[in-house]
Amino acid sequence: GAAGCVATLLHDAAMNPAEVVKQRMQMYNSPYQRVMDCVRAVWRNEGAGAFYRSYTTQLTMNIPFQAIHFMTYEFLQEQLNPHRQYNPGSHVVSGACAGAVAAAATTPLDVCKTLLNTQESLALSSNISGHITGMANAFRTVYQVGGVTAYFRGVQARVIFQMPSTAIAWSVYEFFKYILTKRQEERRAGK
Repeated sequence: GAAGCVATLLHDAAMNPAEVVKQRMQMYNSPYQRVMDCVRAVWRNEGAGAFYRSYTTQLTMNIPFQAIHFMTYEFLQEQLNPHRQYNPGSHVVSGACAGAVAAAATTPLDVCKTLLNTQESLALSSNISGHITGMANAFRTVYQVGGVTAYFRGVQARVIFQMPSTAIAWSVYEFFKYILTKRQEERRAGK
């Protein structure tokens, strides 16, 4: 458990700046043409902190995402594969559905993370301070700009993105688990 927590902290610390740059380049009418142009402009205009505005939101999103993801996968495996045999079809379906449920449930956090990363002008104009900082401020701003439905903007795209990703991850995990377990059993039988 501790290793997983440290891994998540380090992963998100390394990936958060990349996510900021990616999202700013994906914005409608983004002023950035190249990655390094974006990095330099953000650093110059907003400072290093801009790359980590969404860090706590990212961490806060990953915890429920992974919890929901694993619980849903295990529940579906219990329903589709109660004997827990190697069954690629059940692993793919359970993985895809688990990713879909986790993605949908954590979309409000993803919307707030995106707002913190992009500092969109429409949201900034509704924000008194000029910059959106922190998760609570992002949640308030999203609600002010678009109401409750704004928390789920992009949910379909997020679900569609996560489904193949988690289906592949679970099927590969289960495949290697099966191969390694089979080899271990063969070694024991050979002794």
